[in-house]
Amino acid sequence: MRIYRFLPILLLAACQGTDDQTDTDKQVEIFTWWTSGSEAAALETVLDAYRATYPEVDLINASVAGGGGSAARPILQTRLLGGNPPDSWQTHHGSELMEYYVTPDYVASLKDLYDAEGWYELFSPSLVDMISRDGEPYLVVLNLHRSNTLWYNKPLLAEHGIVIEDSLSLDELLGIAESLQLANIPAMCMGDTGIWATGIMFENTLVGTIGPERYLGLWDGTTSFTDADVMQAIENYGRLLDHQNKDHAALSWDQAAKKLGDGDCAFYSMGDWVYGELIQNGLEENVDFGWVAHPGSDGTFLLVTDGFTLAKNAPNPTETLDMLRIMGDRVVQEDFNLLKGSICARTDCDRSRFGPYLQWSMDKYAEGVAVPTVIHGSAAPPGFQQALNDALTNFVVRRDHQAFAESLAREAHAAGFGQ
Repeated sequence: MRIYRFLPILLLAACQGTDDQTDTDKQVEIFTWWTSGSEAAALETVLDAYRATYPEVDLINASVAGGGGSAARPILQTRLLGGNPPDSWQTHHGSELMEYYVTPDYVASLKDLYDAEGWYELFSPSLVDMISRDGEPYLVVLNLHRSNTLWYNKPLLAEHGIVIEDSLSLDELLGIAESLQLANIPAMCMGDTGIWATGIMFENTLVGTIGPERYLGLWDGTTSFTDADVMQAIENYGRLLDHQNKDHAALSWDQAAKKLGDGDCAFYSMGDWVYGELIQNGLEENVDFGWVAHPGSDGTFLLVTDGFTLAKNAPNPTETLDMLRIMGDRVVQEDFNLLKGSICARTDCDRSRFGPYLQWSMDKYAEGVAVPTVIHGSAAPPGFQQALNDALTNFVVRRDHQAFAESLAREAHAAGFGQ
């Protein structure tokens, strides 16, 4: 077992509050939605690092199942409104962090921690900016995910004489889908018991169709959801839905990943948390599965970050700061991301520890244009995120392209960023 040693930060703890617990009743509660096989295994590497350094602390893993925080977030909001916060909770950068937690004053600044640990030099300035307001950071970022990845089952495609090169166009994907349909094989894996999962495929198709500049324009009002190219993206998304597995509504995202690995469907447009699930299920990259950017999105990195807060009135501020400090450690981030299917938030992680996919993701992040995601809370206010989920639910059932676009345009205008 690796033992992690860190210098104490007593002055930081004193700034956040006093700890009158005895050595026998110290605890810290961490609230997440990481409950799938790979997620739980990855989280456990962080918790083990904490336990190894602070064995006297009772560590409470308060995880709530539901991808993307769909079930966890309402529970957390209830606790915050009731004045019963966990010590730290998982959230995403951008609008979700700022509007749910910073603006209502639920979280404390972590500037002293960043100064003490030298993190301003070890996290990129652009990333620090994403989690800061008025120069004060409010999140320790643990990982960076790429949402716009298209995964595929290599043996299944090989059986049908299909070889995927370094990229795949939408027309090529749809052509393959039609040929697989003749063999009664669904091309597109999906598990959307949580509507956010099909929302990922929509976002990926949107940015792949209209490009990063036009996509960013959706969030500053320079692009409208009723523009012709956005309407084309909606049409493309509908065509992909025509080729998904019939049991999609009964499956979670990770169950869909298992279907991909088992060869029950061919492709999966989903973030690289899928990588963690495939590896957890014993599959080998570049042998059992491969990947490309979602069609049209090769130069774009649809960025999802996961990080952890310090509650403004954390019951256990000293222990929480210790946990956050461990989350920012280089080796801890390496161990976590190897299992999670993501890349380090720190810029100094050891690249040689990571395999082909994660090295590919590192390169794409360094070369590409990073853009935010509505589905994971960074691009638009929470109210629009819910409106998108509702519109997606209606579209998956009714396939009314015009109604879908008009509802999004209307909600964007109501949120203050649409035309």
